[in-house]
Amino acid sequence: MPNRPVAWLALGASLILLSGSDGPTGGEVPPPIAGAFRPPPEFAGDLGPYRSPLVFDDGRPVRDPAEWRLRRMEILADWHAIMGAWPPLIDRPRFEILATERRESFEQLRVRVEIAPGRSTEGYLLEPEGPGPFPAVLVVFYEPETGIGRGKERRDFALQVVRRGFVALSIGLDPYPLNPAADGIEVQPLSYLAYVSANLDNALAQRPRVDPSRIGVMGHSYGGKWAMFAACLDERFACGVWSDPGIVFDESRPNVNYWEPWYLGFERGRTRKRGVITPEGPRTGAYKKLIESGRDLHELHALMAPRPFLVSGGSEDPPERWRTLNHAVAVNRLLGFEGRVAMTNRPGHDPTAESNEQVVRFLEYALKPGDRK
Repeated sequence: MPNRPVAWLALGASLILLSGSDGPTGGEVPPPIAGAFRPPPEFAGDLGPYRSPLVFDDGRPVRDPAEWRLRRMEILADWHAIMGAWPPLIDRPRFEILATERRESFEQLRVRVEIAPGRSTEGYLLEPEGPGPFPAVLVVFYEPETGIGRGKERRDFALQVVRRGFVALSIGLDPYPLNPAADGIEVQPLSYLAYVSANLDNALAQRPRVDPSRIGVMGHSYGGKWAMFAACLDERFACGVWSDPGIVFDESRPNVNYWEPWYLGFERGRTRKRGVITPEGPRTGAYKKLIESGRDLHELHALMAPRPFLVSGGSEDPPERWRTLNHAVAVNRLLGFEGRVAMTNRPGHDPTAESNEQVVRFLEYALKPGDRK
């Protein structure tokens, strides 16, 4: 792994967050999004049916920050054991500029980036005016054009953040033909996407106008699942934004479909009928193992601590998901941090002008603390 700043340093028996010299350090949350960091009263302190991540696999409680670091390593090892181990990251991914276009007050570069050994993909790098270094956001989706404003409405996240002084890298991969095994990587597709993001983080960190300690990752729906696994499995991402991905396993919601083979249900030599879990279409792959072992996505959320993250919730992530998020809040409190776990809510799945403004405000809070208002 390259010699990059990471989120943690051990100091005696405590752990402290470093997001560069001016990362979020528990300061005041800006008023426009302050409410996002507080669960509704009916869900405050409600931990739901989920097993606490503050308990080791052998049943011992986590008592202090030093023990949490060990527990964090245990959770990460457990999930990688089920999903498949990553190959080594690419320290210096190939990064080619294919075309340059001037837009508004920023430069848009069509780029080709190495994302796995022997595999590259094309996307767009948007850079604001000025010398930098700037915070940066990796924006992930089915294809990269949507992120730059040349796709479906209100999913132009790369365009929105570059207008606010961030570098943005918009990348897309279609999940349906995604087959990591074809690249010789025996991992679940969703874990493979997180591995790709870790390499893209390395690529962004090499850009001279990017602050490598202030890189976040975000996405909507499928991109939200991708961004969640990327941020949780690679602690070098300084923050994450997940727009209505479904942040827990919920087999009553067809769109919270982690069981599909293009996410966590891949099983060599076996296919399942697409759709919700039924006797005719049972659980398969890593998803089956995760469910049978009593695991849920709240364990991954806990890996974010004390890095901040926002769930931009819609139809798949309503307010009752705070029962899941309260576990991440508890881990942050053990570490001595508040203002790290946030969720906004809207009725529908699609982003809105209001939810997008909340996203950008959160990114400013997490990655540009000197500009908080």
